[in-house]
Amino acid sequence: MIRVLLVHDACLVRSVLAEWLRREPDLGVYDTPWRSASTGVRSLRPDVCAADLECEEAYGIPPLGELFARGPGPARPRLLVLADANRPGLLKRALEAGALGYVDKGGSPEHLVKGIRDVAKGKRFVDDSLGFGFLKAAEMPLTRRELSVLTLAAEGASVAEIAGNLHLSHGTVRNYMAAITRKTGARNRIDAIRISQGEGWL
Repeated sequence: MIRVLLVHDACLVRSVLAEWLRREPDLGVYDTPWRSASTGVRSLRPDVCAADLECEEAYGIPPLGELFARGPGPARPRLLVLADANRPGLLKRALEAGALGYVDKGGSPEHLVKGIRDVAKGKRFVDDSLGFGFLKAAEMPLTRRELSVLTLAAEGASVAEIAGNLHLSHGTVRNYMAAITRKTGARNRIDAIRISQGEGWL
Protein backbone atom coordinates (compact mmCIF):
# COMPACT_ATOMS: atom_id res chain seq x y z
CA MET A 1 0.00 0.00 0.00
CA ILE A 2 1.35 3.42 -1.01
CA ARG A 3 0.52 6.09 1.55
CA VAL A 4 -0.26 9.34 -0.29
CA LEU A 5 -0.76 12.82 1.17
CA LEU A 6 -2.58 15.06 -1.33
CA VAL A 7 -1.88 18.75 -0.68
CA HIS A 8 -4.20 21.24 -2.39
CA ASP A 9 -5.79 24.49 -1.22
CA ALA A 10 -8.94 24.26 -3.38
CA CYS A 11 -11.27 22.20 -1.18
CA LEU A 12 -13.56 20.94 -3.94
CA VAL A 13 -10.70 19.97 -6.26
CA ARG A 14 -8.83 18.30 -3.41
CA SER A 15 -11.87 16.29 -2.31
CA VAL A 16 -12.69 15.11 -5.83
CA LEU A 17 -9.08 14.15 -6.56
CA ALA A 18 -8.77 12.29 -3.25
CA GLU A 19 -11.97 10.31 -3.86
CA TRP A 20 -10.82 9.46 -7.37
CA LEU A 21 -7.44 8.24 -6.12
CA ARG A 22 -9.05 6.14 -3.38
CA ARG A 23 -10.54 3.91 -6.07
CA GLU A 24 -7.06 2.52 -6.63
CA PRO A 25 -6.60 -0.51 -4.34
CA ASP A 26 -2.88 0.09 -3.81
CA LEU A 27 -3.22 3.73 -2.70
CA GLY A 28 -4.02 4.90 0.82
CA VAL A 29 -4.96 8.55 0.30
CA TYR A 30 -5.19 11.42 2.80
CA ASP A 31 -5.77 15.04 1.87
CA THR A 32 -5.00 18.42 3.41
CA PRO A 33 -4.66 22.11 2.52
CA TRP A 34 -1.19 23.65 2.50
CA ARG A 35 -1.57 25.22 5.96
CA SER A 36 -1.82 21.74 7.53
CA ALA A 37 0.62 19.95 5.21
CA SER A 38 3.64 19.80 7.53
CA THR A 39 1.47 18.47 10.37
CA GLY A 40 0.03 15.86 8.01
CA VAL A 41 3.49 14.72 6.99
CA ARG A 42 4.60 14.28 10.59
CA SER A 43 1.47 12.40 11.67
CA LEU A 44 0.82 10.28 8.57
CA ARG A 45 4.40 9.63 7.39
CA PRO A 46 3.34 9.27 3.74
CA ASP A 47 5.41 7.57 1.07
CA VAL A 48 4.47 10.24 -1.47
CA CYS A 49 3.34 13.85 -1.14
CA ALA A 50 1.32 14.90 -4.19
CA ALA A 51 1.28 18.68 -3.88
CA ASP A 52 -0.32 21.41 -5.96
CA LEU A 53 2.17 24.17 -6.75
CA GLU A 54 -0.44 26.87 -6.18
CA CYS A 55 -0.69 28.02 -2.57
CA GLU A 56 -3.34 30.46 -1.29
CA GLU A 57 -1.16 31.66 1.58
CA ALA A 58 2.47 32.85 1.78
CA TYR A 59 1.92 35.09 -1.27
CA GLY A 60 1.23 32.07 -3.45
CA ILE A 61 4.66 30.53 -2.86
CA PRO A 62 4.31 26.83 -1.97
CA PRO A 63 6.32 26.00 1.19
CA LEU A 64 7.75 22.81 -0.29
CA GLY A 65 10.47 22.60 2.32
CA GLU A 66 7.89 22.15 5.08
CA LEU A 67 6.89 18.80 3.61
CA PHE A 68 10.27 17.43 4.68
CA ALA A 69 10.55 19.06 8.11
CA ARG A 70 9.75 15.97 10.13
CA GLY A 71 12.86 15.45 12.23
CA PRO A 72 14.57 12.09 12.82
CA GLY A 73 12.93 8.87 11.75
CA PRO A 74 12.14 7.12 8.49
CA ALA A 75 13.16 8.58 5.15
CA ARG A 76 11.32 11.71 4.06
CA PRO A 77 8.41 11.36 1.65
CA ARG A 78 9.02 11.56 -2.07
CA LEU A 79 7.55 14.62 -3.74
CA LEU A 80 5.27 14.79 -6.77
CA VAL A 81 3.89 18.15 -7.86
CA LEU A 82 0.80 19.19 -9.81
CA ALA A 83 2.18 21.83 -12.14
CA ASP A 84 1.37 24.24 -14.95
CA ALA A 85 3.77 24.76 -17.86
CA ASN A 86 2.93 28.48 -17.79
CA ARG A 87 4.47 28.85 -14.30
CA PRO A 88 8.14 27.93 -14.90
CA GLY A 89 9.20 29.76 -11.75
CA LEU A 90 7.22 27.28 -9.65
CA LEU A 91 8.62 24.37 -11.67
CA LYS A 92 12.11 25.59 -10.84
CA ARG A 93 11.23 25.74 -7.13
CA ALA A 94 9.93 22.17 -7.25
CA LEU A 95 13.08 20.99 -9.01
CA GLU A 96 15.26 22.67 -6.39
CA ALA A 97 13.16 21.08 -3.64
CA GLY A 98 13.97 17.64 -5.05
CA ALA A 99 10.62 16.72 -6.58
CA LEU A 100 10.68 13.43 -8.50
CA GLY A 101 7.27 13.70 -10.17
CA TYR A 102 5.75 16.46 -12.30
CA VAL A 103 2.14 16.03 -13.40
CA ASP A 104 0.39 18.54 -15.65
CA LYS A 105 -2.71 19.89 -13.90
CA GLY A 106 -4.47 20.05 -17.25
CA GLY A 107 -3.71 16.43 -18.09
CA SER A 108 -5.35 13.06 -17.55
CA PRO A 109 -6.02 11.78 -14.00
CA GLU A 110 -4.42 8.51 -15.04
CA HIS A 111 -1.12 10.38 -15.31
CA LEU A 112 -1.40 11.32 -11.64
CA VAL A 113 -1.88 7.68 -10.64
CA LYS A 114 1.08 6.55 -12.76
CA GLY A 115 3.18 9.41 -11.42
CA ILE A 116 2.44 8.46 -7.81
CA ARG A 117 3.34 4.81 -8.44
CA ASP A 118 6.57 5.72 -10.24
CA VAL A 119 7.64 8.23 -7.61
CA ALA A 120 6.87 5.74 -4.82
CA LYS A 121 9.43 3.43 -6.46
CA GLY A 122 12.00 6.23 -6.57
CA LYS A 123 11.57 6.77 -10.32
CA ARG A 124 11.21 10.15 -11.99
CA PHE A 125 7.93 10.97 -13.74
CA VAL A 126 7.50 14.04 -15.97
CA ASP A 127 4.47 14.80 -18.13
CA ASP A 128 5.59 15.49 -21.70
CA SER A 129 3.35 18.56 -21.78
CA LEU A 130 5.52 20.26 -19.13
CA GLY A 131 8.60 20.23 -21.35
CA PHE A 132 8.13 23.85 -22.47
CA GLY A 133 7.79 24.95 -18.86
CA PHE A 134 11.11 23.31 -17.97
CA LEU A 135 12.79 25.03 -20.92
CA LYS A 136 11.48 28.38 -19.68
CA ALA A 137 12.63 27.57 -16.15
CA ALA A 138 16.13 26.81 -17.45
CA GLU A 139 16.23 30.20 -19.18
CA MET A 140 15.14 32.13 -16.08
CA PRO A 141 17.95 34.48 -15.00
CA LEU A 142 16.73 35.00 -11.44
CA THR A 143 17.92 33.05 -8.44
CA ARG A 144 15.46 31.41 -6.06
CA ARG A 145 15.87 34.23 -3.54
CA GLU A 146 15.42 36.91 -6.19
CA LEU A 147 12.29 35.15 -7.39
CA SER A 148 10.94 35.12 -3.83
CA VAL A 149 11.57 38.86 -3.49
CA LEU A 150 9.98 39.64 -6.83
CA THR A 151 6.96 37.41 -6.14
CA LEU A 152 6.26 39.32 -2.94
CA ALA A 153 6.76 42.65 -4.73
CA ALA A 154 4.29 41.58 -7.41
CA GLU A 155 1.73 40.93 -4.68
CA GLY A 156 2.13 44.54 -3.57
CA ALA A 157 4.37 43.96 -0.56
CA SER A 158 6.53 46.89 0.55
CA VAL A 159 10.27 46.65 1.14
CA ALA A 160 9.59 46.35 4.87
CA GLU A 161 7.02 43.58 4.33
CA ILE A 162 9.35 41.66 2.01
CA ALA A 163 12.18 42.01 4.54
CA GLY A 164 9.99 40.73 7.35
CA ASN A 165 8.57 37.83 5.36
CA LEU A 166 11.98 36.63 4.13
CA HIS A 167 13.95 37.58 7.28
CA LEU A 168 16.20 40.01 5.40
CA SER A 169 17.35 43.57 6.06
CA HIS A 170 15.77 46.44 4.13
CA GLY A 171 19.09 47.12 2.41
CA THR A 172 19.38 43.50 1.27
CA VAL A 173 15.90 43.63 -0.23
CA ARG A 174 16.81 46.80 -2.13
CA ASN A 175 19.98 45.12 -3.39
CA TYR A 176 17.96 42.14 -4.61
CA MET A 177 15.51 44.46 -6.38
CA ALA A 178 18.41 46.26 -8.08
CA ALA A 179 19.85 42.91 -9.25
CA ILE A 180 16.42 41.81 -10.49
CA THR A 181 15.97 45.03 -12.45
CA ARG A 182 19.41 44.61 -14.04
CA LYS A 183 18.98 40.91 -14.91
CA THR A 184 15.54 41.36 -16.46
CA GLY A 185 16.61 44.44 -18.43
CA ALA A 186 13.84 46.42 -16.74
CA ARG A 187 13.66 50.17 -16.11
CA ASN A 188 12.28 49.83 -12.60
CA ARG A 189 10.52 47.49 -10.15
CA ILE A 190 7.15 47.68 -11.91
CA ASP A 191 8.76 46.97 -15.27
CA ALA A 192 10.66 43.99 -13.78
CA ILE A 193 7.38 42.55 -12.51
CA ARG A 194 5.73 43.08 -15.92
CA ILE A 195 8.60 41.42 -17.78
CA SER A 196 8.77 38.49 -15.37
CA GLN A 197 5.03 37.87 -15.51
CA GLY A 198 5.12 38.07 -19.31
CA GLU A 199 7.89 35.45 -19.38
CA GLY A 200 5.97 33.24 -16.95
CA TRP A 201 8.62 33.40 -14.23
CA LEU A 202 6.04 34.56 -11.68
